[in-house]
Amino acid sequence: MVIIAVLLLVPDQPKATYHTNQGRVFGTYYAIQYECTNDLHDSIRAAFADFDVSMSMFNPASTISRINSGTDSVADANFVQMYRTAEDVHRLSGGAFDITVAPLVNLWGFGLKNRDHVEPQQVDELMAHVGMERISLHPSADGKSAYLLKSDSMVQVDAGAIAKGQSCDMIADLLVRNGCENYLVDIGGEIVAKGHNAQGSPWRIGITRPIDDVSGERNEVEAVVQSTDIAMATSGNYRNFYYDGEQKRSHTIDPRTGYPVQHSLLSATVCSNSCMRADALATACMVLGSEEALRIIEGDSVSACYLIVAEQADGDSTMLRTIRSSRWKFED
Repeated sequence: MVIIAVLLLVPDQPKATYHTNQGRVFGTYYAIQYECTNDLHDSIRAAFADFDVSMSMFNPASTISRINSGTDSVADANFVQMYRTAEDVHRLSGGAFDITVAPLVNLWGFGLKNRDHVEPQQVDELMAHVGMERISLHPSADGKSAYLLKSDSMVQVDAGAIAKGQSCDMIADLLVRNGCENYLVDIGGEIVAKGHNAQGSPWRIGITRPIDDVSGERNEVEAVVQSTDIAMATSGNYRNFYYDGEQKRSHTIDPRTGYPVQHSLLSATVCSNSCMRADALATACMVLGSEEALRIIEGDSVSACYLIVAEQADGDSTMLRTIRSSRWKFED
């Protein structure tokens, strides 16, 4: 008997390598690093496009735009997810975070309308249409979708202070579904990171020093965060502001008063159990100021914060002081 051995050649499996995808989206930059056998940039861009159709206020056909215009009330999955988190942070912050702030954001020139001088009467008129108690989310009869009910047709929803973090979570989920265990998603400074970088070390993320700079070109680092598992967002009043005479107007609007905030808190960085939640909480912190911000973060078992405050020094100069919540353990 002659035995013939047949050697089956198994093709080499693709090796996982680190990829970097970057570009512009949602009016800001994105930079995504991940270890994977394939380059996922086409899938990432497609996910961004789907998210834009859902959450962009600048896309007239988006879910949020149709809800605001009153042409539709159906809320898609992204909107429902955003609403539930916004509702939670609204409650936790005592109303300092409120997605119905859109008319006030527009009035002060930080939304869809051009900047103009604002009179107190205009603020008072719009405040009558602001407040999450004026909207509610209800499941449809078939349980497969939901719709947003407004008790006031003038209510407008603005997801600008939560959607960027939500999009980070979305891309992180996409990476995980494609087998990625090591990745960093950075969309306009909002971060989700897991595992290690290409050198096998924990990810290192800089927190920007809050220096007034509308150009966005100055990026001095105040602190460095190091972690293998983090969802982090930063909000501040040092990039998006203008002067009305001698009065500095920041883009952070207090939905409880209708006016841009004026206090010594310059920057709030928050880590939480999702980047979407961290994004909303960082905005709430900027509305509340350092003392109240620290209080609500200390009372939230899944969150931590790093606050940067301006303090008066000798003469007219100011100095920066940092405040860390008790659960902040991320720095080098």
